[in-house]
Amino acid sequence: MSSLNRRTFLELTGMSAALSLWPSDNHAESFNPPLILCSRGENWGRKVLEPAWQVYNDTKNILDAVERGANVVELDPEDTSVGYGGLPNEQGVVQLDASIMYGPTHNCGSVAALEDIKTPSSVARLVMERTDHIHLVGEGAKQFALMHGFKEENCLTDRSRKMWLRWKENLSDQDDWFPETETQETDRSTGTINVLGIGTQGQVVGITTTSGLAYKIPGRIGDSPIIGAGLYVDNKVGAAGATGRGEEVIRMCGSFYVVERMRAGVTPQRACEEACQRIIDINGGADKVSFNDKFVAVNVQGEVGCASIHRSRGRLPMAAVIDRNGFRVIEGTALLE
Repeated sequence: MSSLNRRTFLELTGMSAALSLWPSDNHAESFNPPLILCSRGENWGRKVLEPAWQVYNDTKNILDAVERGANVVELDPEDTSVGYGGLPNEQGVVQLDASIMYGPTHNCGSVAALEDIKTPSSVARLVMERTDHIHLVGEGAKQFALMHGFKEENCLTDRSRKMWLRWKENLSDQDDWFPETETQETDRSTGTINVLGIGTQGQVVGITTTSGLAYKIPGRIGDSPIIGAGLYVDNKVGAAGATGRGEEVIRMCGSFYVVERMRAGVTPQRACEEACQRIIDINGGADKVSFNDKFVAVNVQGEVGCASIHRSRGRLPMAAVIDRNGFRVIEGTALLE
């Protein structure tokens, strides 16, 4: 059977036969959607998924639900890696990035380097639904948001401002400017959140939202607003999202890679692990990878996956899921223990 015919066959059969060949620790024996997944553990997982689940129960709209989940973190000043309270760029300005994708139509929208708007994922949704564009950036994205009634607000909290000042006071040669032939690694916040969902009619959707790399060069864009890097969904396969060092995810089209591995019959868990290994290989091996990246994924059979390159603060990566069986936390794997 040629590769083209095989691909057609897998699409027509909904991949159920292929996926059943692969074992999974998170296999859903009789998946009954809806399901919502986020790339956080117990604490943030409950904060995000419980209100998202309530919205789904009220509206039966899975896109409304994942947007509500993303908004929870975007509006919470206690999280310094997403939305309001996110750590700023090197000039002390908070610039936010987000993307959204809707599987049934393969439509998507994103914003990048958005200033003074607390919920970039909601602006990204309007880009998807109200324009024939996909990506708006900077001042244009802000004006688009204001035109649609979003309120202009300072996203820099007192806490994130003090953290930025402390970084500025201790800044030496550990910034993002270096000669062309040199490389460097820094230990700075790169937190993000992915919220992925499957509706009762099998609609696969996703959002990725972030304030990006802390203290970045102004205008720097990571993987989160880039479709295929920080987020990708396919209604015949599933959804994937990435967090961590965005530059590495961009150059291997991380979330698209995970979805395509699932399309080939690999479980979400294995697909996330293969994506992490791909980054390790691209960089020349484990001893060259001091940064971290993490992938989460769900397929249309309700199986989920979670993997990272390293442990984070000594802990394995986590994801959280909510469905008709309630809330649960998924412990993932780290390739480099």
